[in-house]
Amino acid sequence: MAAKAQDFTAIFKDMTGAFPVDTKVMEEQFKNQTALAEKMSAVALDAAGKSSELSAKWTQDTLAKIEAMSKSKAEPADYAKAMTDFASASAESAAEHMSAFAEIAKKVQTQTMELVMAAGKDMSEDMTAAAKKATDEVTAAAKKATAGK
Repeated sequence: MAAKAQDFTAIFKDMTGAFPVDTKVMEEQFKNQTALAEKMSAVALDAAGKSSELSAKWTQDTLAKIEAMSKSKAEPADYAKAMTDFASASAESAAEHMSAFAEIAKKVQTQTMELVMAAGKDMSEDMTAAAKKATDEVTAAAKKATAGK
């Protein structure tokens, strides 16, 4: 004898109807999240652009130094001097460019923290408003229930 399977569709429909959801709040949260993601993307893309510009400049500087070093010299000692000059200039250039990369990273960190702090403040304000609204609704419902007795 086969047991008839219970249809849970009606049960879930009744259950979800008993707990109404304000989709407006969800839509607002989605908009806020996409706005934050857009700002974070802008920070990341700006940093990537500046980093690639810096890398290209560093490459061009290095190639120019290699070109100068690779030119024909009159004396064998001049080759050693050219290598020493290249190594010294390369070390100096590396320090300058790494410092510039650090500045880009520091700016990204600062901008990211500002965005996160602003988003946290906005979320805190939203949570406070939602809690106040829920408290007001519960208080009104409690007053209505006790008034009916």
